[in-house]
Amino acid sequence: MPPNITPKPAFEIDDSDEGGLELGQVIAALRRQILLIVGSTVAVATVTTMKALNAIPVYEAKFEILTKPITIETKVISSVSETLTSQQEAPAPIDAAKLSILKSPEVLEPIITELLDKYPDLDYRTIASKLDVKPAGDILEVSYANPNPDLVGDVLDLVSDAFLKYSLEERLVDVRQGIEFVEEQLEQLRDRVNFQQERLQRLRQEYNLVDPATKGSQLSAQVGTLEQQQLDGQLQLAEARSLYDDLQRELSNPSIETASSSVLNTNTRYQELLGQLHGIDRELALLSATFLETSPQIQLLQDQRQNLIPLLQREGERVQRELETQIRELLDRDRTLAFEVERLNREIKKLSVVSREYTDIQRELDIATNNLNDFLAKREAFRIDAAQEQVPWKLLSEPGKPKPSAASAKKNAIMGSGLGMFLGIGLALLVDRLRNVIYTSKEVKSISRMPLLGIIPRDKTLSLEAQVVETSEDETQRLRLSAPAFEAFCSLYTNIRLLNPDTPVRSLTISSASIGDGKSTIAIHLAQAAAAMGQRVLLVDADLRHPSLHARLGLANTRGLTDAIADKTIDVWEAIEQSPLETNLFVLPAGPIPIDPPRLLASHKMHALMEQLQTVFELVVYDSPIFVGLADTHLLATQTQGVIFVAGLGQLKRPVLESALQEAKELGTPVLGIVANRDREPPSESSTFYKRYAKQKVAIEPEETSPGQPVLGFLKKIQRR
Repeated sequence: MPPNITPKPAFEIDDSDEGGLELGQVIAALRRQILLIVGSTVAVATVTTMKALNAIPVYEAKFEILTKPITIETKVISSVSETLTSQQEAPAPIDAAKLSILKSPEVLEPIITELLDKYPDLDYRTIASKLDVKPAGDILEVSYANPNPDLVGDVLDLVSDAFLKYSLEERLVDVRQGIEFVEEQLEQLRDRVNFQQERLQRLRQEYNLVDPATKGSQLSAQVGTLEQQQLDGQLQLAEARSLYDDLQRELSNPSIETASSSVLNTNTRYQELLGQLHGIDRELALLSATFLETSPQIQLLQDQRQNLIPLLQREGERVQRELETQIRELLDRDRTLAFEVERLNREIKKLSVVSREYTDIQRELDIATNNLNDFLAKREAFRIDAAQEQVPWKLLSEPGKPKPSAASAKKNAIMGSGLGMFLGIGLALLVDRLRNVIYTSKEVKSISRMPLLGIIPRDKTLSLEAQVVETSEDETQRLRLSAPAFEAFCSLYTNIRLLNPDTPVRSLTISSASIGDGKSTIAIHLAQAAAAMGQRVLLVDADLRHPSLHARLGLANTRGLTDAIADKTIDVWEAIEQSPLETNLFVLPAGPIPIDPPRLLASHKMHALMEQLQTVFELVVYDSPIFVGLADTHLLATQTQGVIFVAGLGQLKRPVLESALQEAKELGTPVLGIVANRDREPPSESSTFYKRYAKQKVAIEPEETSPGQPVLGFLKKIQRR
């Protein structure tokens, strides 16, 4: 490999699996197996139709029953509260359980017993298997089918009577069960009510109360009154003690006449004595100015004064004793009030416990009483329901005359077609799954987790091969690809060039996972497209085991790659030939088939030759053998910038492609991408546009060569450049 070309690193292959099944893949699988689906549908439909046509004729009849109660009794009772009829907004629908009961032996055995004399072979299975009961809203459709038309009529007559009787019995059974249940509960509820009433009575008698709440309110009011009285008494006691202290302090003063206690000020006797004393003092003051202290007048007044002071003293002491008595009375009253408040508080605390028990008993009594009242009302309602005697269901249509089932063949044909279609779809998906073939480019991309470099359409022009080199110009143009196919290869080459714009791909290897994927076809037309886009391209047939490029291009295989490697006397430029399809396209055939191809491909001379070719040509395409199980492609890919896998859609199996990718990963083979070949998808709008655009003549001017110039000289000229 030349030193100035950096190989493109291999893409990482993800081993994870997305899983799942896309709808598009399912539709594509069904489209591929359409013949299997159609054949299965026709076969099953034919078998079922023939079976219906050859079967014994079956007679069928039916009748209808209205399951919504519409009797006069129902209308009257519905206006009475607590009855079952008044509580039902709509009749209960006929569910699966009730249908099973209608077809149970309990309902049908009496019918069989009645018909045994006329039909000795009749049994429960004969009736139940062909008796069809279908609900349709409020209407019950009942039909019966049997080869014996008389049996059909007799069975439906008895079944209609049995169903009407069942509707009445069903309602009465429910009502009777309700009455029995209510009667059982009433006795227990009465015992519960009596027990709670007795508990409430004992509690009232024990604590002498009617209502704990009222009693508690009264006690709380009394406590509040006593506490207020106690507070007033404590205020009076404090005031009396203050007066007593003041009086005691003034009475201890020697000058009793100067005492000014508030108690003494309000005492009339004390104030009279004090007034007399003050009058004597005034007279002494007047007489002292005239008489001496020893005079009889002054002595008399002083004696009177001395007599009044003890009286004042005794009066103050009497007032003090009265205050002491008042203080003792207030203390006794305060103690009495405190004791009473404490007693009432104890009663209140005790009453709170009693009140809780009273509340619990009262609640239990209320619940029991309400339940008792409800059950008594229910019992009366059930008795009203039990009084109904009219049948709730009504027969809308009498069983008609049995008629043969004419739709059996048509019905079986439709059912057979549906069954055959589903069977065919299942077989189609199973067959497609077992084949495990890749059909779409999306599957290729999903499996490989690699860049999808190109999608080559299925085109008949891809199978055309050049017959000989000496063809006319018109014939050479005929061998060119169709517009969509050529555009696909141009797009493929463009994608390859865009893999790394900074380092263009100069050499690559084309391989496939299995035989028949079209790798050689892809190699030829990829080289042709690159040459048509102005590149000097060399197509090398490196499949030394089964070379085929010379036959496809109408070239001789007298000299080729094997000669250039093994024979030192032959120059590689002598073996290269110019393709008749494009001026810039050159081909190096494989040459004689060697004994050991891997040895030649791994030789140093092969490596040197590959490097030499890459320096001369702008693109070298190597057509190599299949990848799986052979070392040839790996030896070539490591000396080029990578390998491109070709996946033949509709032929390549998924495990084979996965095996090839896994082998490439394990060997470290650089992989550029993958090409989906023979795509059956309809052409896109871009292809249609290209067809119109390709009608315009766009000429690519090739480099001119002289008519008589040999190919070897032309190549040497290129080499010198």
